[in-house]
Amino acid sequence: MKGRNMTRWRDPAKDPRQEPKSNLITAEGAERLRGILDHLSRVKRPALSTKVGEAAALGDRSENADYTYNKKELNRVIARIRYLTKRLDELTVVDRLPEDTGKVFFGAFVTLEDEEGEEMHIRLVGHDETDTTKRWISVDAPLAKALLGRALDDEVTVAAPGGETTYVITEIAYRDPRA
Repeated sequence: MKGRNMTRWRDPAKDPRQEPKSNLITAEGAERLRGILDHLSRVKRPALSTKVGEAAALGDRSENADYTYNKKELNRVIARIRYLTKRLDELTVVDRLPEDTGKVFFGAFVTLEDEEGEEMHIRLVGHDETDTTKRWISVDAPLAKALLGRALDDEVTVAAPGGETTYVITEIAYRDPRA
């Protein structure tokens, strides 16, 4: 039987998904999560509750597609609200610059140059803030772990699917969270 619920077996000791994730988040990331939670709680959930109530008033719920869809959507929103509430309680907001801004720490904008001279701009953020389009990587990612504590012009070697890649740190910058 094939399907989306079927997964291959992974050894729990070697599964990277089982590694503990850091509970760090930037101030702007925490604000974004609070905004999503607020929108879901104040706008989305009441609107869906109203739709479910209206659909339920129409009669037979077993053949009422509007009721079924909105009820599932309401349950999904409630689960997301519960998750965000719990997650925000667990997170540690990093709202200050590190003492040594000449080294790579959480929240840093880093420019790397590979062996071919191509530049890559990344930012080290929390697990909840990763965004591949902006090149924001989790502080738990292998590249980020290799960069932490390194200074300008340091060489960093990272194991990649295509083999080991060496980068040189060409720029380190921070955005003041209080600004």
